[in-house]
Amino acid sequence: MKRTPYEYAIIQAMPRIERGELINVGVLLYCQRHDFLSARTHLDEARLRALDPAADVEAVRSALDAWDRTCAGGGAAEGMKLGERFRWLVAPRSTVLRAGPVHMGLTVEPEPELARLVELLVR
Repeated sequence: MKRTPYEYAIIQAMPRIERGELINVGVLLYCQRHDFLSARTHLDEARLRALDPAADVEAVRSALDAWDRTCAGGGAAEGMKLGERFRWLVAPRSTVLRAGPVHMGLTVEPEPELARLVELLVR
């Protein structure tokens, strides 16, 4: 099977933006040739609270859900193409969630590659 290029970024939570400390909470993967955009997340509450004992865990979970909705074309992303949604999500921002740098890879199937990246980079 032929491997195709994809782009991905690590989703990071920064509970206290002014401190600049963050944890990896997910991976966003876009593969144009497979018409695929998805985010997989895993929020380790203990790690988040290690950075900020007063972190609003439910607010972070809600923000992660909003990333899932954006990938699916919901909310403000309604009508956007997959590539536009990906670029919107990885754009620099000053919020509790942000995307790290965009990286490239090659894969046969994006879904299992996304699961592999989450295990490698987040859990």
